[in-house]
Amino acid sequence: MTAPTVSPPPPGSSRRDSTDRPAGPSLSPSRAADFKTCPLLFRFRTIDKLPEQPSADQVRGTLVHAVLESLFDLPAAERTPEAAAALVEPAWQRVLAEEPGAAEILNAPPRRGVSDPAALAAEADATGSPTASPASDATGSPASSLAADATGSPAGPLTSGAAAGPAAGSSASGPSGPAGASAAPIPGQAALIDVPEADEAARLARFLDSARALLPGYFAVEDPRRLEPAQRESLVSTLIDDELLIRGYIDRLDISPAGDLRVVDYKTGGAPREAFEGRALFQLKFYALVLWRTQGVVPRVLRLLYLKDAEALDYSPDAEELQRFERTLVALSAAIERAKRDQDFRPKPSRLCGWCNHQALCPEFGGTPPPFPTAPDVLQIDTTPTDDDRLA
Repeated sequence: MTAPTVSPPPPGSSRRDSTDRPAGPSLSPSRAADFKTCPLLFRFRTIDKLPEQPSADQVRGTLVHAVLESLFDLPAAERTPEAAAALVEPAWQRVLAEEPGAAEILNAPPRRGVSDPAALAAEADATGSPTASPASDATGSPASSLAADATGSPAGPLTSGAAAGPAAGSSASGPSGPAGASAAPIPGQAALIDVPEADEAARLARFLDSARALLPGYFAVEDPRRLEPAQRESLVSTLIDDELLIRGYIDRLDISPAGDLRVVDYKTGGAPREAFEGRALFQLKFYALVLWRTQGVVPRVLRLLYLKDAEALDYSPDAEELQRFERTLVALSAAIERAKRDQDFRPKPSRLCGWCNHQALCPEFGGTPPPFPTAPDVLQIDTTPTDDDRLA
C-alpha cells in the first residue's frame, strides 16, 4: 500500500526553509506541553531561563536514547541484547561529553516526589487539575480545552503491543498540590538511594545497570535486526501559519519500500493508562505535522515504545486531524504571545507540583517570581527542543 499523498498545504501554511525566517514565535513539543501544564512553568523555563538540575530519570532517558541510536550503527546481524548492553558505558561517555552536568545526578540525593510524572501529566491533561485555582489561566481560554483539542484522537486506531506488567500511573502517588506531603522516591532514582553518596563508583554502576534494565523491554517489542531506519535523532522543523516555527527531534523515522512513513518515539517511563494516552500522542502528532508539511505525506503510523513496560502503542493519523492539530498549535502560540504581552503567566496547580524545581518562586507555595524580563529578552525566548520528553 502506498503512502497517502495530500494536496498542497492550505493558505497560511508554509514550507519555506525555517533557517531563513525572521525572528518570530516558535514551539517545540516540550515547551508546548509546559505551557499547557502550567503557564508559570513555561515562563520560568523559556523566559526567565531558570536553571534546573536534571533528575536521574531524565539523564537515564537521554542515555538509553543514545544507546538505541548507536545500536543501529552496528551491522544488522549484530544488533542483539548483549550488544545493546555493551553500548551503555560508551554511550554514557558520549552523554557526559555533550552534557557534563549530567554527572551531578550521582552526587545529588534522589529527589522525592510523584511516582510517575509522565503519567500524572497525562492525567492532568485529560481530566484537568484536581487542585487547580478557580482563577482562569493566562491563556484567555481554558488550558484544558486546548489540551483536549490537541490530544483528542477522533481518527485512526490506537493499538497496543505486548505489555510486560501493568501500565504505570494506575497507582501513582505523590503530592496532590502545594500542600502535598512527600511521597515515595521516584522509581528511576530509587536505584541510587541505598548506595552511600561517597561511593561514586558504586552509584555510577547502579545507575548504568538501571539503564541496561530497560533494554530488554525494547527487544520485547521490536527486532532491530529487521529494521533500517531512514533517520535517527533528527531535527525536523517547518513554518505554519506563515510565522510559527515548530520543531523537534524525532527519535527514529522508518520509511517502507512503498514510501510509508513511521515515526517512532522511545519512552523510558511507564505507559499511561488508556484514557490518558492523548498527551503521549501530542508529541508524535507534532512530528507528523512537520513531516506532512515538509514532505507532503501523512505518516502511516505513529509508534510509542514504552521500554519500562515492554509495550508498543501505534496510532494512525489522517490529514484532517493534522489540520485540526495545526490550528491548535497556532492557538496555543497566540495564547503564549498574549501572556507575554500582558506579562501574565499564572500557576496551574496539580499533582505535578511535587516534581517542580521552582516551588520557592511559585505563588502557590508562598513564593514570588522574579521581575519580568525586559522586552528584548522576552522576544528571544528559547523554545529549542530539549531532552525533557525522554522520561515521558
